[in-house]
Amino acid sequence: MKKINEFKLTVDSKSINESFARVVVSAFVTALDPTLEEIADLKTAVSEAVTNCIVHGYRDTYGKIYISGVIDDANYVKITIRDKGCGIKDIHEAMTPLFTTGGGDRAGLGFTVMESFCDKVKVRSSDSKGTSVTLIKKIEGKSQW
Repeated sequence: MKKINEFKLTVDSKSINESFARVVVSAFVTALDPTLEEIADLKTAVSEAVTNCIVHGYRDTYGKIYISGVIDDANYVKITIRDKGCGIKDIHEAMTPLFTTGGGDRAGLGFTVMESFCDKVKVRSSDSKGTSVTLIKKIEGKSQW
């Protein structure tokens, strides 16, 4: 696949930046003429990934969240959200529905939501070095390229 467009963004791990990330990603994919449902799916998945960085990756501290996006010539969008936080000890366990390390106020459905709204979700993590979540979604609209 040939890369058609890309972006890179770095934000502080503050809750206010979760909505900013959603807007950036939705604006980025507009050139593919996505449906409202496709935009909503991507925004929701990005929201979950960014929230995981804030709540779980950096826990009681602040850090940076690195967001990048690529569109290829087959209308696939690949969004990667990465932190340099505490990492995930057991990715398989963390991706199990209802599992959470966030206490009683968290539902433990973040990865499940991401997987339901994207074609593919890849998670890499290193203990004490951070986590990278890659969301891949095919947009069925007509590309402007």
